[in-house]
Parts: sequence; C-alpha cells; structure tokens
Amino acid sequence: MHRGSCLCGAVKIAVEGDLPRPNACHCVACRKHGGHYGASLEVPCAALHVEGEDFVRWYHSSEKVRRGFCRICGSTLFWDPLHHDWTAIAMGMFDGPTDTSLSMHIFVSEKGDYYEIADKLPQNET
Repeated sequence: MHRGSCLCGAVKIAVEGDLPRPNACHCVACRKHGGHYGASLEVPCAALHVEGEDFVRWYHSSEKVRRGFCRICGSTLFWDPLHHDWTAIAMGMFDGPTDTSLSMHIFVSEKGDYYEIADKLPQNET
C-alpha cells in the first residue's frame, strides 16, 4: 500500500499494489497547473482510495480531461481522463519511497525554455 497526501493533509490517498513507472509531462497545461513539468502515474480507479474527497476541486481543462487540486492548499493531485477506468496521481502526493522511477518524457515539444532534459529516458514530442 502506497500512501500520500496534499500539502495541508486534507486530501489523503492510498494505492493498492505496486506503482507503475510515471511519465514526466512537459505540456503547457501541466506546466501551468503545477508550476513546472508534471510527473504522474496512472492507476486503476479500483486501486485508488481517496479520503477527503470533499476537498478536491476539479478543473475541466478540456472536454476529455479534468485536473484535480486541493481546495485548501492548492496542491496538484490528479489528472483524470473522463470515461476511463484509471486516473493519474501527481508524484508529489506520495509519502515515503515509491519504488518506481520515471519511464519517459512526453510533450517535450512544449517544454519550457528554462531547463534541459538531461537524463537518457525516451522523449516523445507529443
């Protein structure tokens, strides 16, 4: 079981099972939502347990996706594609070791000009 929370602790999560490898997303929307590129991993909805759901607010950033954040502290929490049976959890939510590592960079065509991607992971333009 992997546990985590937002900055203020109002929203807590527990994820059953091993965590998959996360992606680093450099798209404009992720950078604006989180302040830098976003790192998140996808888990089946059935494996995710959320405590404090009343504190989660959703922003529909497109017709297909909503982004969850804590209404108290503003922490980035979720990237949730509508009509799917999984959601993405922001890596910053996890407490303690995750026993995983980045798998790739996505939307590198939109990355900020103020940093370089220096690791040797795959980079997808979109």
